[in-house]
Amino acid sequence: MKILYAIQGTGNGHISRAREIVPLLQQHGDLDILVSGTQADVKLSQEVKYQLHGFSFVFGKKGGVDHYKTWKNMNLPRFSKDMRKVPLADYNLIINDFEPVTAWACKMQKLESVSLSHQASFKSRKVPRPKTIDWGKLILSHYAPTTHHIGFHFERYDDFIYTPVIRSEIRNLQATNLGHYTVYLPAIDDKHLVKLLQQIPNVRWEVFSKHTKLSYAEGNVFVEPINNERFNKSMASCEGVFTGGGFEGPAEALFLGKKLLVAPMKFQYEQQCNAYALKKLGLPVIWGSNKNWLPMLKQFVAQPQEHQFNFPDETAAIIDQVVKKYTRV
Repeated sequence: MKILYAIQGTGNGHISRAREIVPLLQQHGDLDILVSGTQADVKLSQEVKYQLHGFSFVFGKKGGVDHYKTWKNMNLPRFSKDMRKVPLADYNLIINDFEPVTAWACKMQKLESVSLSHQASFKSRKVPRPKTIDWGKLILSHYAPTTHHIGFHFERYDDFIYTPVIRSEIRNLQATNLGHYTVYLPAIDDKHLVKLLQQIPNVRWEVFSKHTKLSYAEGNVFVEPINNERFNKSMASCEGVFTGGGFEGPAEALFLGKKLLVAPMKFQYEQQCNAYALKKLGLPVIWGSNKNWLPMLKQFVAQPQEHQFNFPDETAAIIDQVVKKYTRV
């Protein structure tokens, strides 16, 4: 059996989840991996057969998407060419993690494909989301259309939604508390974060930034480039995590029992929805309309959090179900 696993390369969450799913898919057949997009800092250890340009949202430095660089990075003729590049009809099963090229190619060729992603959960009206009019809803609905949907979210809001895929390397960590706070806000410049976090001098802040290639320290704020192993170590031993409104990062922090504060990216509808869901679960959120973050940060440091999330390891069973149900003979 031949399987194609198409993965979105914007952000680290899709690739991080794929690191757990790829070995499971390899147990079921001959697996080819496709990645489109260029914004991930985490890499796969397995060979990527197809590396496509795709559509990537480029992170800015002021809390949101850099719309100019995102627009400049788009290449519709190349997207159209890439749609014809992959021999999709040769595969018995096509699994898609919010990857647009193969999703649209399957749609045009009338081939079935299966969403296996956090974004797939938004096919359910039961998933929490703010009651706002946002063009991001259209992107979320039409960015990577598929015929079948398996979603992941913080809770099982519907019968096709499962709790997050927590990587084995996170499950195997020994959670401790050395008192520091781990920070990952990829859409904010680290220099801005340093100025902000230095105003809370009684704790150590460990900032992981997309915008620096060098490690440096200013007072109680320690900044370094993205590194998966060092980030995991910092998160496992921290008091709390201050991060964006992504999905996998907050889920891993909650799995490890860490205090959590999220600041969703501005004009990023999915992150707004994730933050809204966390808010409903009792977690603090800094919204884009909040111009002064300092009071909430001080409150985050000063107050304990009482929460317990059960994210069972169901990934192998989910993959078995997908293979049995959707493989084309």
